[in-house]
Amino acid sequence: MPKNELMDKAEDFADQVLRHTKHILPHIARFCLVSTFLEDGIRMWTQWNEQRDYMNVSWSCGYFLATMFVVINLIGQIGGCVMVLSRQKVPIACGVLFAIIGIQTIAYSIIWDLKFLMRNLALAGGVLLILAENKTEGKSIFAGLPSLGENNSKQYMQMSGRILLVLMFLTLLRFEFSFMQIVQNLIGTTLIIFIAIGFKTKLSALVLVIWLTCLNCYFNAWWNIPDYRPMRDFLKYDFFQTMSVIGGLLMVVAHGPGGVSMDEHKKKW
Repeated sequence: MPKNELMDKAEDFADQVLRHTKHILPHIARFCLVSTFLEDGIRMWTQWNEQRDYMNVSWSCGYFLATMFVVINLIGQIGGCVMVLSRQKVPIACGVLFAIIGIQTIAYSIIWDLKFLMRNLALAGGVLLILAENKTEGKSIFAGLPSLGENNSKQYMQMSGRILLVLMFLTLLRFEFSFMQIVQNLIGTTLIIFIAIGFKTKLSALVLVIWLTCLNCYFNAWWNIPDYRPMRDFLKYDFFQTMSVIGGLLMVVAHGPGGVSMDEHKKKW
């Protein structure tokens, strides 16, 4: 009984947070979600020569193709972010961002690095949630009844986005035999399972947002690293990628898990 009361209080707190932030939370979620694309697009501009030379050396593709890679990433990411934030042609913007993720996964050989591959998949999950949010409810010829096909596709996009998002947290698990690390792993694993299956989803996502934000500011404090050190760019990259996943989780908090979830089925019981 005390456990149920504690859980009910926690869910009430999550609902209060949502009620007080319902008008700004979706905007914050979107901005956080596209932050890594914005940062990387700006990086393409400020480090134009370094990015071009890296691609040329890595793939021996010549300066023209290396320059085209930088241009595509610059325009695609900045343009896609502006479209998402202004809610203009969002499906096209999401398609561009998906393409950027795919191009970078191959160009930077991320496909062979499990940790970074899972992070890119988590990022794709966040973009999928933007696409699901933008998808309008299908209209039916019967007033008040939604179109089954439209709703199903939106629900499955929400489910897929949720599952992909939790891959980010898997990259943060550390297999160390210390009491605190074991407790963190157990709690974290429980939260990501809850989010994946859509159980106590808003509360679990909100707790994970707080957790990831603390971990991100502690481990990826790039602002403490001098400009001339390469580690600053690595930490900055990790920081904004994690911010994007946090944005995806905030999207889950704002809009719920969707129809394909235990929370939704509980309403029918």
